[in-house]
Amino acid sequence: MALILDGKKLAQTMQAEIAAEVAQLAQQTGVRPGLAAVLVGNNSASQVYVRNKRAACQKAGLDSWLYDLPEQTTQAQLLELVQRLNADPKVHGILVQLPLPKQIDEAAIVEAVSPDKDVDGFGVSSLGFLAMGKPRFLPCTPLGIQQLLLRNNILIEGRHVVIVGRSNIVGKPLALILMQKAAGANATVTVCHSKSERLGEITKQADIVIVAIGQTHFLKADMVRPGAVVVDVGINRLPDGKLAGDVDFAAVEKVASAITPVPGGVGPMTITMLLHNTLQAARFHVNNRES
Repeated sequence: MALILDGKKLAQTMQAEIAAEVAQLAQQTGVRPGLAAVLVGNNSASQVYVRNKRAACQKAGLDSWLYDLPEQTTQAQLLELVQRLNADPKVHGILVQLPLPKQIDEAAIVEAVSPDKDVDGFGVSSLGFLAMGKPRFLPCTPLGIQQLLLRNNILIEGRHVVIVGRSNIVGKPLALILMQKAAGANATVTVCHSKSERLGEITKQADIVIVAIGQTHFLKADMVRPGAVVVDVGINRLPDGKLAGDVDFAAVEKVASAITPVPGGVGPMTITMLLHNTLQAARFHVNNRES
């Protein structure tokens, strides 16, 4: 039976580590990391995500502020708020929860966030630094996946990693992270997607398969090489209200050597990496203040 990669348990461990570092930074410099979360509209999933993120901030000792804006907020109003947060020295990280209402250009808002406060790691500057091999803020879900593997002593270097999904949030940045010439990376990475031919043949060649394609139970047992590690990034709601991933967990668990559950796998690690990035942003602020 496969090892269960318990993201919830690891997140608790890492958040305790972050809390200790936050307390040390505040004691030494008087600076407490601060995260501003911006929520626009009434998306119920977004409300849950933001509530969980703020609760994690509070538990780890970070300052946090919520800007809860109405559905009809204009792009100009949202840009004005982002610029105010960019200028506020108490705010070290800015999280604009996506998706945004249709009248707002998401790309414009993401780019409006100062690169020094882009703790989501979605901006062009953050992704550009990553592509150049000089990362600043790594996107939270890909970074959480890397940490989940490393903390479970799963070798990445030299292994063949197949990523199913090419989004700007997971697939593309994760490929860049794992192919870095750096500790915890140095993998051979293949990126597949919904248009890839003979996709099952490709995934079956992988030492590590990471699935983020947004289709319930997409990865079947016959698409996985026996002994491979499987990471499921998907979160899909079934007709009965339960959550399921992009991996057919019950079947694949019997083939894989290690696998993430849904829920309780990658999700808690994403929030943990947001705290990590906010702490890093506060350290950048302190270093710039002292230089």
